[in-house]
Amino acid sequence: MTILLSDPRVAAVPVLDLGEPLVPLDAALSPTRQLVRRALADRLEVAHDLLPAGIGLLVVEGHRPVAVQHEIVARYGAQVRAAHPGVSDAEAHHLTSRFVSPVAVAPHVAGAAVDLTLVDACGDELDLGTAIDATPEESDGRCYFAADGIGADARAHRALMARVLGDVGLVNYPTEWWHWSFGDRYWALTTGAPHALYGPVDVPVAA
Repeated sequence: MTILLSDPRVAAVPVLDLGEPLVPLDAALSPTRQLVRRALADRLEVAHDLLPAGIGLLVVEGHRPVAVQHEIVARYGAQVRAAHPGVSDAEAHHLTSRFVSPVAVAPHVAGAAVDLTLVDACGDELDLGTAIDATPEESDGRCYFAADGIGADARAHRALMARVLGDVGLVNYPTEWWHWSFGDRYWALTTGAPHALYGPVDVPVAA
């Protein structure tokens, strides 16, 4: 059964923040130099090197300010209510959190998550089945990592991504094939760690 970020078990995970700074990713991984916690940056570099020649990782988003997360939750929550008129507040919250994390447990806000894909040697994105950030409504559920209805190439690319990122300790949020995290509350719950390593953060870039 898929564990959603709204699950009370996620919020119940204690946080003992290591105090690691946010650091910009290398431009080879993220041309926009997205910010993540230092240990996550190190793991992404190792995963990049584990890929076959001619394939690389492309990180399109890392740390997300709290205010931005609030805006995303509100915007998608409105889409959910439009698509499911008449649902209760509790069900709307459940449906929203399939795809957008509640702020208190949001991995991006902790600097502990990335949205990424695979690219070829020319930097062109490979087929992963949907665009990054395709909602369940837009993609007919194909945004789920294990979804049916995607082609063989997309399935193989997702499996490759899972292998190299899993090998360095990252976990996937199963409703979003592109979302991987390390050290947040969701990571701790799914790996059995006694506590999360990172909580919400808004700090300057490390020198």
